[in-house]
Amino acid sequence: MARYSSRHRDPRAGAKVPRAHWALLLFAMLALLAELALGGIVNGVGGEGGAPRAAATGPAAPKAVRGGGPVLRIEAGSDVATRHLPPGTVALTFDDGPDPRWTPQILDQLARAQARATFFVVGSKVNRYPELTRRILAEGHEIGIHTFTHADLAAVPAWRRRAEIALSQNALAGATGQLAVLMRPPFSSHPDAMSADDFAALRDVAGAGLLVVLADRDTQDWRRPGVDAIVAGALPPAGRGGVVMLHDSGGDRSQTVAALGPLLDRLKGHGYQLTTVSEALALPPPAVAGPGDRLRGDTLRAAQTLSGWLNHAMTALLGTALALGLLRLVLQLATARAHRRRARRQRHRPVFLGPVTVIVPAYNEAANIEATVRSLVASDYPEVYVLVVDDGSADDTFRIVRDLRLPRVRVIRQDNAGKPAALNNGLAHTHTDLVIMVDGDTIFERDAVGRLVQPFRDPEVGAVSGNAKVANRGGLLGRWQHLEYVMGFNLDRRMFDIGRCMPTVPGAIGAFRRGVLMGAGGVSSATLAEDTDLTMSVIRAGWRVVYEEKAIAWTEAPSTLRQLWRQRYRWCYGTMQAMWKHRDTLTRRGPAGQLGRRGLTYLTVFQVLLPLAAPAVDVYAIYGLLFLPLAQVAVPWLAFTALGALTAAYALRLDGERLRVLWSLPLQQFVYRQLMYLVVVQSVVTALAGVRLPWHRMVRSGAAQSLLRARTR
Repeated sequence: MARYSSRHRDPRAGAKVPRAHWALLLFAMLALLAELALGGIVNGVGGEGGAPRAAATGPAAPKAVRGGGPVLRIEAGSDVATRHLPPGTVALTFDDGPDPRWTPQILDQLARAQARATFFVVGSKVNRYPELTRRILAEGHEIGIHTFTHADLAAVPAWRRRAEIALSQNALAGATGQLAVLMRPPFSSHPDAMSADDFAALRDVAGAGLLVVLADRDTQDWRRPGVDAIVAGALPPAGRGGVVMLHDSGGDRSQTVAALGPLLDRLKGHGYQLTTVSEALALPPPAVAGPGDRLRGDTLRAAQTLSGWLNHAMTALLGTALALGLLRLVLQLATARAHRRRARRQRHRPVFLGPVTVIVPAYNEAANIEATVRSLVASDYPEVYVLVVDDGSADDTFRIVRDLRLPRVRVIRQDNAGKPAALNNGLAHTHTDLVIMVDGDTIFERDAVGRLVQPFRDPEVGAVSGNAKVANRGGLLGRWQHLEYVMGFNLDRRMFDIGRCMPTVPGAIGAFRRGVLMGAGGVSSATLAEDTDLTMSVIRAGWRVVYEEKAIAWTEAPSTLRQLWRQRYRWCYGTMQAMWKHRDTLTRRGPAGQLGRRGLTYLTVFQVLLPLAAPAVDVYAIYGLLFLPLAQVAVPWLAFTALGALTAAYALRLDGERLRVLWSLPLQQFVYRQLMYLVVVQSVVTALAGVRLPWHRMVRSGAAQSLLRARTR
């Protein structure tokens, strides 16, 4: 498409493009990352046995703790009060749940034995299985908290410890309407195993008004030592009471379930009373959660549930994007091979097909216009006429062309009315059957005109797209655009040619039958992508549009990110205008239907929908780096990048280009790609807001002039 500047007649042309959506997009991306991170944190929650804690090597806890009972009340400062269970009383406790597989089996066995127990639940699992949590309470058991993510409290900062407790209480309040009074820290055991760091961490628990429950008997069932060992480890010395530590989640708990029946029988046979920790010590009942606690709990559970859905949705989206990307590469490669074979079969000596007029619309093109005109005059095609239409330029464009005084070159002047008007004015002053339209910053190869018109031997062909190449390809930005032209635009054009659904003949180099143009009503100004709009009109009129890869022209690409943004913004917005204008082709038959169902569908999927989804995919990639195994993220990315590199290498070979530019391809994924999808976001928002985008002019650097000088030395 051409990069051009003109006034607009549309009264909304000066309307300000909305900007607030960038803040909304950033907020949405951060919110999505936060939700995915929540899912990543809670999905990794396990229990004892999943990641065993390293043995403590520092100082021990105070003697009052190590020599006391398993239930601790930590007062202000370091004052500690501990209690033992009464003789003949056993409190079975289960950590790490609830678990949909193991917890119900344990509850069933407790119900058969008419025994009650205390369950220290993980807050994130309470959110995941609220019904199971409520069942624990409904069957007369007691619930304490075991942190929200099974965090080692001694290994995390103070703010994290407080958050673990608060979130666990919120989860419990939302699921049951209660607040716990008991808490067991993960990776804990007997009081005499507590370190000074463990004790320091428990001060935050004390600040939350909770009692800490450790154990008299640690069965270490998470090690799966066997049923007999678990039973033996749970039995207290004769006549003494105790708190017994077991687990109902966090791994394979089949041995715990198998040991529970024999353990209950042994304890009952020895006359032990099986009860909860609170009942054994006559502790007050759990507090009723207030409306605020319940609201926070419901909100937390909703956020966690949403994070789970988002993780599944993003996995599906990423898989779909990768599949579509792979399908696109396969289609591009297959059709490129087919196009190359067809071109070889049809290759023959160029013939003269009659005179050709080249129309060059120009607005402030003083930097390149002389080079453009001279390259056209130097064509080896026998009869080429050049008509420059100066669209009210404020620089020396008109004078430069006039003073060249070259044969078969004319320049006419009009008031600034826009590129479509300039092209239509040129058509009105043209009488040859074949017309070529060229931007004012484009350099033609000597044989480009002749090669460009050869497809008109076929009477079904109404327009021909040439091969536009980037002239100023120095620096990363130039290399990235060079790759995009070769790998994206030109591979797509070969595919569109084979599929007979070419949506765009670029303004840089395109040829038409003059009668086809006049039959289409000339060049329309209804969209900013006049070349796309015109090409679609040609196809829906029943003509074929083909791609001639050997007709090469060199064009100046934007040299800064700002200029690139302005150019692509107009291209994208104009293309969407043209797609909307020609949307009825989706239901038409013949060539128009091929354009609609093939061309418009392809543009919608790969140039609108996938770029709109790209921000979410990038957020998911960041999430993957933070929470997924590195290989799970790196391998697909490396594989897809390698496949893209192979495709780019093939495209470069097809275009006769060197492969050394491929080193910049991986870097393209981190700046250029984001710029392109943000352009689509901006264009969609602008269209939905009903704003008519004004024409943007690209500042010329004179790259075409420099190229011509270099080629003529």
